[in-house]
Amino acid sequence: MDVPVDEARLRADLEANAEFGQVEFDDPEKRGRTNLTGTKANERARDYLVERMEDAGLDVRIDAVGNVAGEWCPPSADPDAAPVATGSHVDSVPEGGIFDGPLGTYGALEAVRAMQEAGVEPDHPVLVVNFTEEEGQSFADGLLGSSVAVGERTVEEALALENDEGETLEAALERIGYRGTGALDAAGWDAFYEIHVEQDTALESAGAAAGVVTTITGITHCEVTIEGEANHAGATAMGDRTDALAAASEFVLDVEAAANDVVAESSESAVGTVGSLDVSPNATNVVPGAVEMGVDVRDVEYESMETIVEAARDSLGLLEAGRGVDTSFERPFDLRPTPMSDRLREAAHRAGDDARVETMDLHSGAAHDTMHVASVTDAALLFAPSQDGISHNPREWTDWADCAATTRVLAGALADVATET
Repeated sequence: MDVPVDEARLRADLEANAEFGQVEFDDPEKRGRTNLTGTKANERARDYLVERMEDAGLDVRIDAVGNVAGEWCPPSADPDAAPVATGSHVDSVPEGGIFDGPLGTYGALEAVRAMQEAGVEPDHPVLVVNFTEEEGQSFADGLLGSSVAVGERTVEEALALENDEGETLEAALERIGYRGTGALDAAGWDAFYEIHVEQDTALESAGAAAGVVTTITGITHCEVTIEGEANHAGATAMGDRTDALAAASEFVLDVEAAANDVVAESSESAVGTVGSLDVSPNATNVVPGAVEMGVDVRDVEYESMETIVEAARDSLGLLEAGRGVDTSFERPFDLRPTPMSDRLREAAHRAGDDARVETMDLHSGAAHDTMHVASVTDAALLFAPSQDGISHNPREWTDWADCAATTRVLAGALADVATET
């Protein structure tokens, strides 16, 4: 089904949202915003979204953790039928771009407005959703609102979370007027779609206007400690040192090598990163005594992730034997790859064909709220091209025509799925 969208209206909403927490730069090619949960910018962004939902005739509800849901239930729809949901988030990273999150939220709203104007008569209600704190900059590590919507985290656990100032999520939401009641129940949805900017260059390289994600990458985070012996940098002979940082340097290269080996042998999408180091005592004239590191491993194939993690463990064993250091290894976060719904992916491709928008299959290397939703119902993720693959950066850019094209695919897919009986 082809459901034309209003590019100018979608752009106006995204431009308006970009002003909430806007960061000024001398470079005209930079457009950034800082929109963190509980801030004035976040309150204004939520207020604007609710206003625009109500303008479209949606019945708006706020749940206990601040998730916003606007329901369109026209006379054709059975109000007791499982809704078809779509949406994303409006919060950002510090000095983030203007498309990451809002395109999915306002693309969802524009898709509903387009369906209304096209005279689509869905059998299911359609729900436009804005999840609280997807980016995880204040109260959690990310995907906060969707974690409650799927039952992974209770409302009470979420509301008790604190930011760096010691304020709870509950207090922050009450302060900005978005502490509602109840909780979204994603398990009760018939389907869920999310639009997001790709954050990579596959679409741009292929010249495709929209991506249909096959699998969202799995993510493992490992915490590694290497302990040597701190000593005087001048008075300690090279042969008498147990340098924790030198050992850590070998570990970093071993993780990189393991990831490269997996890419060469079995999975081109595998990545392994040592992204953080805390060196102690971190003084120029002291041989480093200890290093704490954070390791990030991702792929759409869990076996590949396991291969890289085991290589990291093996590296530590070799360092203990060869360098005399003590090591520890913990794996506090392990999320398996998440496949997307075939039913919803096929509907998206059909919508692209009907609208003459070129679509292509690809995977997602980043986490999204869709990961959580896919654990309890059918879910799909659509990508719009990212210029030069840049995101989480004021240079993040997606052409307005591409925003509209991906939203048109979403609108057609929603109309298709929502009229299934």
